[in-house]
Amino acid sequence: MSDQPAHAPYDALLLLSFGGPEGPDDVVPFLENVTRGRGIPRERLQEVGQHYFLFGGVSPINGQNRELLAALRAEFAAHGTDLPVYWGNRNWAPYLTDTLRQLVADGHRRVLTLATSAYASYSGCRQYRENLADALAALEAEGLPLPRVDKLRHYFNHPGFVRPMVDATLAALAELPEEARQGAHLAFTTHSIPTAAADASGPAGDHGDGGAYVAEHLDVARLIADAVRAETGVERPWRLVYQSRSGAPHVPWLEPDVCDHLEAVRAEGASGVVMVPIGFVSDHMEVKYDLDTEATAKAAELGLPVARAATVGADPRFAAAVRELVLERAASERGERPERCALGALGPSHDRCPVGCCPARSPRPAAAGADSPYA
Repeated sequence: MSDQPAHAPYDALLLLSFGGPEGPDDVVPFLENVTRGRGIPRERLQEVGQHYFLFGGVSPINGQNRELLAALRAEFAAHGTDLPVYWGNRNWAPYLTDTLRQLVADGHRRVLTLATSAYASYSGCRQYRENLADALAALEAEGLPLPRVDKLRHYFNHPGFVRPMVDATLAALAELPEEARQGAHLAFTTHSIPTAAADASGPAGDHGDGGAYVAEHLDVARLIADAVRAETGVERPWRLVYQSRSGAPHVPWLEPDVCDHLEAVRAEGASGVVMVPIGFVSDHMEVKYDLDTEATAKAAELGLPVARAATVGADPRFAAAVRELVLERAASERGERPERCALGALGPSHDRCPVGCCPARSPRPAAAGADSPYA
């Protein structure tokens, strides 16, 4: 019987997230980091920053990542999993490169990464992998030892992600006025992306028309809608809708926009709408502003009762799912055949992104995949 820990060969877990400003003076520098290389004028960034200034210049995302970090550490400790958990961001402190540097200084050489994005797409997966490659290149330039870095599979259909969303949807339905509940619709929301990026998401040909990004969201939406129907006895109309578009007007992006959708269902006679942000792991700024502020204001203008379901955040079931995914991947790396838990029609996704997965317009090195230069 082996005496190696269940998480071997991994010796650390990295929580990798987007990052966000934590005060008014951080807002424009943060947006400069996010848009670096796109040539966006500072004046335009100050306009975009107004969303953050409505909330005191503080994005909720860093605070929520601290809560998730604590939940993961508590989950691991409760199950005797002695795996240290670190946290690094793509666009704000703590920066990813600094975190990897600390990991190396602490003696870690085999790192598993949890990205706070559950789905396949360039911005939701490959761009995180590109950032990992950039950070490793920086360490290499400094002459530091390079850790082997892998990434957890997409977890959109893991029960620990889906079931908290079901409960959150039921709780939001209960928040609607009683007279609005019976005829309420469900609007499953996620970040809009260019249609070309959506069609190219995931391994080529994996999901046919629409690509992995849309297919994965639709699978989760069906799971939640079916569970809500089973719990309430009511068949509710539902649709996958989009939010947070930020691209040039002439470039086609995924539609309909959530606010346009609210107008449409109001015209159809919906008595209320529950907005279910399945595309987001936590209640960060795009949830707080685009749904709680902008879409809620549109609903009020329409006289349409709305409620918004919570994201999974630091739900203990999500923390448990991460632990299960860590142990699953570790067992797979040891050559075992672990049970791979997944709900819905699509099954568990790949452990290692294949060559050409979620391609970028301008190819860049990406770590934690079959095409990694740091395998």
